[in-house]
Amino acid sequence: MTNIKKGKVYLIGAGPGDPQLITIKGMECIKKADVVVYDYLAAPALLKYARKDTQIIYVGKKGGDHTMSQEKINQLLVDKGKQGLVVSRLKGGDPFIFGRGGEEAEALIDADVLFEVVPGVTSAVAAPAYAGIPLTHRDYTSSVSLITGHEDPLKDESSIRWDTLAKSGSTLVFFMGVKNLPNICEKLIENGKSPDTPVALVRWGTTPKQQTVSGTLANIVERVAKAKLKPPSLIVVGEVVSLREKMKWFENRPFHGKRIVVTRAREQASDLVAALTELGAECIEIPTIKVMPPSDNTPLEMAIENINTYDWLIFTSVNGVKFFFDTLFRLGKDVRILGHLQFACIGPVTKEELKSHGIICDVLPESYRAESIVDAFQGLNNQGGNGKSESADIENENIESRKIDIKGKRILLPRAKEARSVLPEELTKMGAVIDEVTTYITEQVTDAKDELLTLLENANTDKTKENNDNAGIDIVTFTSSSTVKNFKALLPQDKFSELMKGVTVACIGPITADTAIAEGFKPNIIATEYTIPGLVNAMVEAIKNN
Repeated sequence: MTNIKKGKVYLIGAGPGDPQLITIKGMECIKKADVVVYDYLAAPALLKYARKDTQIIYVGKKGGDHTMSQEKINQLLVDKGKQGLVVSRLKGGDPFIFGRGGEEAEALIDADVLFEVVPGVTSAVAAPAYAGIPLTHRDYTSSVSLITGHEDPLKDESSIRWDTLAKSGSTLVFFMGVKNLPNICEKLIENGKSPDTPVALVRWGTTPKQQTVSGTLANIVERVAKAKLKPPSLIVVGEVVSLREKMKWFENRPFHGKRIVVTRAREQASDLVAALTELGAECIEIPTIKVMPPSDNTPLEMAIENINTYDWLIFTSVNGVKFFFDTLFRLGKDVRILGHLQFACIGPVTKEELKSHGIICDVLPESYRAESIVDAFQGLNNQGGNGKSESADIENENIESRKIDIKGKRILLPRAKEARSVLPEELTKMGAVIDEVTTYITEQVTDAKDELLTLLENANTDKTKENNDNAGIDIVTFTSSSTVKNFKALLPQDKFSELMKGVTVACIGPITADTAIAEGFKPNIIATEYTIPGLVNAMVEAIKNN
């Protein structure tokens, strides 16, 4: 008997906005979907879990602007299911809490299409939590009511029992009620709720764009109008709102509300993006470079084949380590052929990458630039493989006695094609024989040029993120000279100064900053520790001091 593939539709709660609040099951359903149907409030970042061949369909609805009517969405799900496809229907929050998931489930039942409901974290819980408002608290209330702030306009009369809500003592959470806020406040006061009852509106809850406006039933309408607050916002009414000033945490993070551009290669941006996001930033990845092996890898392959002729191996970057070992393993060799070598690295991250291959670094300079390697061999600023300064263990030994003699030593230097010449030149002056081998190259990336220009053009129109969802850029980060040069190349030269007006420039170190200055940028932040954590720390300090 022939097995016929039977379709299935997953009605998935995509969470309140923070993509990390998707459930594990929801994420797994996205991964196996043939079709993903998502709406306005489902985080686009979740789409990265879909397969490359998955069909992605946007059916968002906001403020009367409907990409597709609910009836057509229902039919779409039915049609895809009947085609034998696995469909993941992503709905903001939870599908069965004001998400019209019940209507979609009914349509699937009527059409005899298999479906499954995957509950999600509802914004009713998450948005107040991120705003520092506990919905229940033993000293304030022990119940919660969830209410639509936008009833079906075709209904003959309201199904909301305003008198019951006003007198219940529950925390009241209204969905989609910004436009009806005056009416909501009026109805509650009319039915006995004190005008002094605390109220808060949370817009774009759990996202970097989150904005909270608080007040009382008597003045919240005026405050929301003054703040120009727009949908999507959640309304919370109740005494628990008074706890916000004590408990708010999300909006207190140093980069909250800041849009920060990360220009690193996409494959290497994750650590910087993660660190900035953790501190509240909305990170926009505009990779300006991609790192790849050279077109001719023969010189590196030959150096590895003759590795027994070298005394030292110096790595100046994580990429150098990665591409060196990629080639080593591709040639069918392993780390045993490196046993006779001594190793030097620039920077602790490079050291850790080397360690991940089972090799301990012998020389690690205290500062993270090429010149520091020279100082280390001369006995200055050298940290051993244990990461401690040699002087900490040998207090009475003079500096000259700690000098590492490299005269006549053969040193292999696998690194970028575009790297500065200072290191091989200075080591040669010390008597070493240097083989500098191109291990990787960087190429310009222009894929995000249009997005970048749009953001920069908006940067000087409205810097208030809550009033303009398409507002521009606050900070651009540069982690290498190549990111600076390639970023500059993306901008129309006649508009360069105008586009960069008001945008803070953050550089990972003085060499990158010098390149930025040469290209016409004005670096505002220069890290003194030339690492990703060092850059992030410098940015945090700059924000604190402003």
